[in-house]
Formats: sequence, C-alpha cells, structure tokens
Amino acid sequence: MARILAYTSPARGHLFPMVPILDELRSRGHDIALRTLSSEVEAMRERGFEAASIDPETERAEHDDYVARSQLGALKRVLRTFARRAQREAPELRRAIAELAPDAVIVDCNTWGAQAVAERWGGPWATWCPYPLPLRGREVPPFGPGLRPARGPAGRLRDALLRPLILGSYDRALLPRLNEVRRTVGLEPLADATETFTRPPLVLYMTAEPFEYPRSAWPPNIVLVGPCAWEPPAEEPAWLAEAGRPIVLVTTSSEYQDDGRLAHAALQGLAGEDVFVVVTLPAQDPAALEVPANARVERFLPHGPVLDRACCAVTHGGMGATQKALARGVPVCAVPFGRDQLEVARRVEVSGAGTRLSARRLSPKRLRAKVLEAISRRDGAARVAQAFREAGGPAAAADAVEARLLSAAAGGRARV
Repeated sequence: MARILAYTSPARGHLFPMVPILDELRSRGHDIALRTLSSEVEAMRERGFEAASIDPETERAEHDDYVARSQLGALKRVLRTFARRAQREAPELRRAIAELAPDAVIVDCNTWGAQAVAERWGGPWATWCPYPLPLRGREVPPFGPGLRPARGPAGRLRDALLRPLILGSYDRALLPRLNEVRRTVGLEPLADATETFTRPPLVLYMTAEPFEYPRSAWPPNIVLVGPCAWEPPAEEPAWLAEAGRPIVLVTTSSEYQDDGRLAHAALQGLAGEDVFVVVTLPAQDPAALEVPANARVERFLPHGPVLDRACCAVTHGGMGATQKALARGVPVCAVPFGRDQLEVARRVEVSGAGTRLSARRLSPKRLRAKVLEAISRRDGAARVAQAFREAGGPAAAADAVEARLLSAAAGGRARV
C-alpha cells in the first residue's frame, strides 16, 4: 500500500470536501499524512491521519477582497493573498516530502507554492478543486462575471468579443504573481493561467454535470467526482425537531467577506412566512442581528441535519454550501457577493435547481420572492442530486488516485 501526503489551504471549505476521499483511501489500506489548519489537526488525527498544522503565518494571511470597489480589484486582492501564502507553502511542503517520503502528493488548488513544489518534486501528484474551474472553451462563457451560456449567433458573438477582454485581464492579474512563485522553485513560467489546471497529472474536480456546464470533451487530466460533501460529526440540535414547519437554511461565508446583510434580509423578508429560518454566521457576530420569532441564528452549526428538513437553502453562492444543499435535493437561492460566487449562482439558475439574486439588488422583499420561486424548483434540485450521486463521489476520486497516481509510483518512491 502507498503513503499519500495531502496539503490544504487554510480554508475548511477546501479541507472538508477532501476528508471523505482521504477516508476512502485509508479504508483501502493507504497511509494518509495531512498538513492542514491547526484547528482541525486533532479531529483529523482521530480519523487515523498523520496530521500536522500548516504554518501559522499562512493561516493569518486572510482575504481582504471584500473592501475592493470592483471585481478586478477584488481578484487582485485575492491573488495577493495566495502569493503571500505561497512563500510559506513551498518550503513547508518540501520539508514534508523530505520527511515523509510519500508515494504521491495531493495539493489544494489554491496553494500555489505547494503546487509548484509538487510539480518540481517529480513524483506522482494531483490537485483538487472544490469551486468552478476557470477553463476556457467555446462552449462556455468567459469565466468570472457569471454570464449565461451563449444561445444563438448573438450569444456566440458576445462571448467572442468578451472572452479576450475578461480572460486577458485575468491573465494579466494572475500570471506575474504565479510565475514568480514558480521561478522561486525552479519551474518554467506559464503562458496561460489555465495551465495551472491542465498541467497536473490529475485534477479531482468536485462537481458534476449538469450543475457544471456540459462540454463535448474535458481535458483528460480532469475527473468530475461530485461534491464529496462532509462536515464534522455533531449531534442534532434538540430545537431542530421542534421547528414544526419547513426550514429555510441561510448560510454565509466561512472566510469573512462582509456578507452579513444576507442574513439581515432573510430574517426580515421571511419573518411573515410559514417557515423556520436557520441562519449560520461563521465569520461574523450573530448578536448584531434582530431575530424574529420564526428564526434562529447560530455562529456554527452542522448543516446536514438542517438540510435534511429544509425546503430551501439561501447561500452566498459558495460552492461548498450550495452543492451540499443540492446533493440532498434541496433547491437553492444564491446571492453572490464576489470571488467565484457569481459563477456558482448562475449555475444554480441555469441548471434549474434554484434561483439567483444579485447582491446589489438584495432587499428583504426581493429575497423573499426569490426564495419562494426557488422552493418551486425542487425537481431541478433532485436532478442535480442524482447526477452528483452518479459521479461516484469519494470512491470515484480514490479510484482515480489509485489508477493515475499510485500505479505510477508502483516501481518505487520519488524523492525531493
């Protein structure tokens, strides 16, 4: 059996989808070593992983894109954060490889330094991606602003005109920082930003069609495995069984982005409806909210038991929370605030699994209308849930790791 080293960014939304895959690999007899958030190390050790924390300075490099005044400005701030983290990721993963002598390395797609070291290492390696991949293609709109897929000549003309503008801005913002990280570990520069997703021998893409836009052909290194949703085991809250009416779950980002007004709008807009509203605010203070009689607000709460009773989920457009709801057949009302959320929200709408509402147009009245409309799209959410199950989840991901990585390592371990 093989030793597998996994390295995550300081985000639970990137660790948690990987946990069931590592569980599956461990159940097949492989040894798992993990470098992740310090707050999750003990829980990961309890699962049988050889876990240790990433550099505390990496964890402290938090996103500040919510203060930007434009989408491009927000992107540049996100990329600066990734670049700061990369300075510590690279030497840290290099030391871990030297210490553990793994047969294969799997790194988070948001860890530029770790990805560069994994590629430079020369052994079998892979990455995983729990958010929409910004891959180019004539069948899909240019990534970023959340455009609808093109229909007819006018739509194709729109994409042809916008693609070089949007993707050119993306390349200009990303490539200099990304290539500087690659230079420091001795790798050649990339000519195209999307090479970060086409160069790894294997990319575990944690979604599936039709939630992701269908393509006639995916790059051969990309395997769509479904969302692989997971959350720490927790007891169901006693008050949940006493709700007595359909539940609407409202989630905000686990990495602060100033999206608390989504909770305010949901509590006000749904106060008069025959639903029970459950709000989670992991990155903000729940005490600042005025909570009506048909609602409850928590900072942290396992979403699974709530979603099992939910008629709708209102999300900030985060891929993790959105797909967790859809995997249970719960329709979604997505209100994107930035990052990849514009693309996630549009996929909710296009797949027929819910609705979307621009954060700029967010109000209690508009949100209420969009939630009621989303509730009527349960059939679309059920279709997406079935597609997620058919993608194979953790078992399909483990199959891909064994077939594409561990078979390459069968002849001996690679070294730094």
